[in-house]
Amino acid sequence: MTALASSSAPSLALRLGLKPRHLVVAALLVIYPLLASPFWTVQIGAQILFLGVIALSLMFLAGYGGIVSLSQMTVAGCAGYMIAVIGTNSYNLGLGWPWWATIPAAIVIGTIFAVLIGIISVRTGGIYTIMITLAIGVAFFYFTRQNYAIFNGHSGFAGLQPPVLFGVSWRDPLPFYYLSLAIAALSYAAVLYVSRSTFGISLQAIRDNARRMNALGFNVNLHRVVAHGFAGILASLGGILYVWLNGRVSPGTIDIGPVINILVIAVLGGLRHPIGPFIGAALFVLLRNFAIDLIDPERFNTLIGLTFLIIVLISPDGLLGLWEKARGWVRSGGAAAGWRQKQG
Repeated sequence: MTALASSSAPSLALRLGLKPRHLVVAALLVIYPLLASPFWTVQIGAQILFLGVIALSLMFLAGYGGIVSLSQMTVAGCAGYMIAVIGTNSYNLGLGWPWWATIPAAIVIGTIFAVLIGIISVRTGGIYTIMITLAIGVAFFYFTRQNYAIFNGHSGFAGLQPPVLFGVSWRDPLPFYYLSLAIAALSYAAVLYVSRSTFGISLQAIRDNARRMNALGFNVNLHRVVAHGFAGILASLGGILYVWLNGRVSPGTIDIGPVINILVIAVLGGLRHPIGPFIGAALFVLLRNFAIDLIDPERFNTLIGLTFLIIVLISPDGLLGLWEKARGWVRSGGAAAGWRQKQG
């Protein structure tokens, strides 16, 4: 039994592609809140993690499936709304379900919503997918704004708090950070695992040549719909953390600005690897929190837009691509120096 467990652990690590540097990063992330202030723990650290999870859902669709969806923040907002509608809120308008039923129900509904979006948009591609998913996001925004029976209209819901479990208030800075870290780590590992599975490899092949995969007997549309469903689980988890941090959810949560921000975060970090969205989220959150000290807060969109253009023009693969270019340059420089030494 011990031998079986020891052999399965390396195989899982190999399946996920884990390397020593992952352990170093994990250790730093665990230690980080013990050295940081509550502001840096929650407003910076936790926010990077759950925004990264939502952007990770977009990275999965775009990077592995070739599906650029602008509805991931919409799905996250749907799950966040369900926390208020099914659970409790300060307006006493919810159904009052306990947390252990509310959270799974919110994730399931968010995932179903993502699957429906996939069914609607699956037969399109490129700019048409972008426009359809954006239209769905805008339609959902106006629906929540005008509907008072379910979504309480423009005001939305307030008083949304994580449960007190095991005597721990998960809204406190340290528990909330570790909760966000756990969900981010599980989401990251899940994407790595799925990308190396038969389904993930088939999805990447469909991304590269959908017509050939269809001729080989693969159900292209079904693969894409399932990919939307998996991405919907990730977005729902991130959306629940999002509303728990803010303590409220309203139409502003799923407005066009937050929808585009998720795309910006994913592209800034890089769409080639699951770590990219978290890198993009780190840059985005740091700029949003500290750039206002240097410029007018109303000019933030201009700043992030210019940053986006500069990085994408230099490296289409975002910050991850810049890092790979820098590593390649250092290696080539070191090789050239070694060759000159031998010649000398």
